[in-house]
Amino acid sequence: MSVESKEYTICKGFGTTELNVRQSISTFIDMSKKTIVEFSRYPIAFVAMFAQIFLMILMFMFAAMMFMSSSEPSSNMVPLVGVMIYGFIINMFLSFIIWEIGFSLREEQFRGTLESLYLSPANKISNLVSRIFAILIWTSLMCILAVVIVSYILGGLPAENLLVALGILFFTISGCLGIGLVFAAVTLKLKETAALLVNFLQFFFMIFCAMFFPFSALPDVVRNNISRYIPVSYCVDAFRSVLIGLPEGYPELMPLNIEILIVIAFGIITPIVGYFLYKRIEKIVKIDGSLGEY
Repeated sequence: MSVESKEYTICKGFGTTELNVRQSISTFIDMSKKTIVEFSRYPIAFVAMFAQIFLMILMFMFAAMMFMSSSEPSSNMVPLVGVMIYGFIINMFLSFIIWEIGFSLREEQFRGTLESLYLSPANKISNLVSRIFAILIWTSLMCILAVVIVSYILGGLPAENLLVALGILFFTISGCLGIGLVFAAVTLKLKETAALLVNFLQFFFMIFCAMFFPFSALPDVVRNNISRYIPVSYCVDAFRSVLIGLPEGYPELMPLNIEILIVIAFGIITPIVGYFLYKRIEKIVKIDGSLGEY
């Protein structure tokens, strides 16, 4: 066949050899639209999810009230609830990112569409990252609404240093994205067993990163030998400490400037590690021929 008579497969206007930035952005936008359309088909699930989250918040609020003396003014409970609700926000983003990135590939395997996605010339990482776009928007809206409701019930929540808190949240989400890529790689290899691992680690982070209570509530041996070695702990501690106004005793693990440096390093290094691990496992399952196996 002569060079002049060759035909090339074209996908959305891009040739198979044009895996450049433009194609990656186009893949991200198209897959984000697909995810949003899928979510929009189940509006009742959104309502049920928010109701569940609101009930969880009320549960922790009532638990805080039980440990307070009736002679103490209700204003003393506000910082404690702030610790809970702001830790809850980090937990929400971490959980949703792990499930949406780390386990959505399992759903594609179940549907039998993962092979088709991998046979297309689309950028695979853009395809993977696009899965969290809709869930980040939805999670952000739920977190804002939850904070507003709790603030209304208590008559106000501390919200200091918003710009610093948003910066910490940005690098936290970036780091969680890296964790999600790691779980995506694990899912390709472990298949259905990965769900058990995700469930276990979700509760592991919740407990040992003290997302719903102060780190002082943990035994010293746990706080000093486990919590201090988990980067997510510093994300939780720094985020809620700056929002509640850095009262005495906060942050609890390290000075704020050191915690912020740890959070920034976590947000930069973890996605890089997750990316290379995912590419490595992806290559292995392609060679094994187990990419699309259920």
